[in-house]
Amino acid sequence: MNPQQPPPPSSPPQPGRPANGGDLLVALLRTLGIDTVFGIVSVHNLPLVEAVDRELRFVPVRHEATAVSAADAYGRARGGIGCALTSTGTGAGNAAGSLIEALSSGASVLHVTGQIDSEHLGRGRGFIHETKDQLGMLRAVSVHAATVTGTADAARVLCGAARHALTEPGGPASVEWPIDLQYAPHDLPRDLAELRELAALLESAGDADSTERGTPVEPGTPVEPGTPVEPGTPVEPGTPVEPGAPERPRIPVARRRPLPCPLPRPTEAQLDAAAGLLASARRPLVWAGGGATRARTELAALLERTGAGLLTSNSGRGSVPEDDPRVIGNFATTPAARALLADADVLLSIGTHFRSNETADYGLRLPEAHIQTDIDAAALGRVYPATHALHGHAPDVLAGLLARLGPREAAAQMPQPSPSSPPSSEWSARIASVRADVRATLRDGIGPQAAVCAALRAALPRDAVIARDVTIPSSSWGNRLLEIYDPRDNLFPRGGGIGQGLGMGIGAALARPGTPTVVMAGDGGLAVHLGELLTLAQAAPRLTLLVFNDGGYGVLRNMQDRYCDRRSGVDLATPDFALLARACGIPYARIAAEDEAGPVLAEATSADGPVLVEVDLTALGPMKTPFTPPVKIPDAARTPVPGPAPEPSTSTS
Repeated sequence: MNPQQPPPPSSPPQPGRPANGGDLLVALLRTLGIDTVFGIVSVHNLPLVEAVDRELRFVPVRHEATAVSAADAYGRARGGIGCALTSTGTGAGNAAGSLIEALSSGASVLHVTGQIDSEHLGRGRGFIHETKDQLGMLRAVSVHAATVTGTADAARVLCGAARHALTEPGGPASVEWPIDLQYAPHDLPRDLAELRELAALLESAGDADSTERGTPVEPGTPVEPGTPVEPGTPVEPGTPVEPGAPERPRIPVARRRPLPCPLPRPTEAQLDAAAGLLASARRPLVWAGGGATRARTELAALLERTGAGLLTSNSGRGSVPEDDPRVIGNFATTPAARALLADADVLLSIGTHFRSNETADYGLRLPEAHIQTDIDAAALGRVYPATHALHGHAPDVLAGLLARLGPREAAAQMPQPSPSSPPSSEWSARIASVRADVRATLRDGIGPQAAVCAALRAALPRDAVIARDVTIPSSSWGNRLLEIYDPRDNLFPRGGGIGQGLGMGIGAALARPGTPTVVMAGDGGLAVHLGELLTLAQAAPRLTLLVFNDGGYGVLRNMQDRYCDRRSGVDLATPDFALLARACGIPYARIAAEDEAGPVLAEATSADGPVLVEVDLTALGPMKTPFTPPVKIPDAARTPVPGPAPEPSTSTS
């Protein structure tokens, strides 16, 4: 078998074989527009895996956490939902860490896990793979979790989970499915009626932006190879759409479909008051979080209308392309941005949690005049006081504000600001100056890694996916200096967990095979799921894996070097990555000097399959300013270290 090609399809189901749970799952996945599923096969999910492998594409990962990470990123990269299949007991437990990440990020994931035979469920007999209260564990790490209790309710349970995962603010939904009920015959005509209800909800939600989509297919209609399948329409199992073919269902939806809740909306009076404050601003700023990525058109119009500069959280990157001169970006805690915030007279924050690592442990000062909008009512005023708290979905709220602000031409007729307030042109110049300053300062601070950053962006097309594990290059410059132009290209573990980057990159690369994907990982983070190099080799996506090798956990090493008199647990044995790549059948390259970055990355990112590029940080040379994370160390815990201490880093992860 050519490792660059997807595995051949399995034999179709035998004529006359009764439909089982696997056939129902495939019908649901086609309704959702999912064509690739990630997981590990088990005696407790075999019918599901067999059906997916036969009719869609099943990617056998090496750890259940990676199954969820890949499904998470698959959904993020397409603006939709992904699916992971795991086994019961230990397998479901292994998935928990990545479910926490999806929960933290509001990423839509359908997690289907096996369960022991229903007759033994809950009896505590020690049945193989049995665990105590698996459903309770899943509820703790999912927005929704449920058990299939019979064949008659399987479609209802699965559709309910999909609705929960897709309803804003999103998150993972888990379903445990006893193995005997997976094998049991299913009444597909009855089940398809349930799927039609879900399809109607998807259709009523609609797409946020105009995107090219496939051709609608009526349920039960045979689909010839070469015909794209429209998401939102149930399709009978057995449809001959070949795994790996470019005509498989592809839905590059611009943002998650917010299924009707109904969505909250501020009152007219609340919008009037907030718009009045925003209209009076002479030095406005906007802070875009993950919620702003659902309102890209409205946000761009608001910046144009108000002349505001744009700060972002890491999650809000790409809500406006970062080469836009109004975008300061993910630099809020830098000195120049702090000074800009101090001079701003109004701040509008959109869908951001104001996380600790992006606000200097909540020590960052914001303007007193603060308009905050979020779909999560609990987020309003939770971290910073809000003058106007607007509970609603970002596209609706921003559209409401824009309607009240009126055209920019009308604003020009408003009374001129007082002499103490800078005119709009002066404020725009100030925004541009801060934008340039924070980038130049960071570029200088990362030393030779600036060449890697510049070479990487130059080698990639605008629509490339950039997945970043938690590592110093990601946290220092990958999360801010490496430009992002679309939020679907911006993949990183928002919960801060190490080791998820490669799995996320694999999921994204298979979601969008027409564009290159890059994964930035450290040697320590990669080692957490080193076995996924075999998944990378087997699935063979167009993915460049950049391994920044400093022989351990560099960020914690820097902390200990700065605050302690010895190192503990940070220096790790590191493999010979050239030999490791060769053993896995993956091409290898190395960057050991600044002038090597350009040609090496240009060649690697143009390859049709995976390439492992080791960045030898010892040979490349140190950063000018050693990176330390934005966490507080109590004075009593610090040990004086001889010699001058490095300057603290202002970067956030």
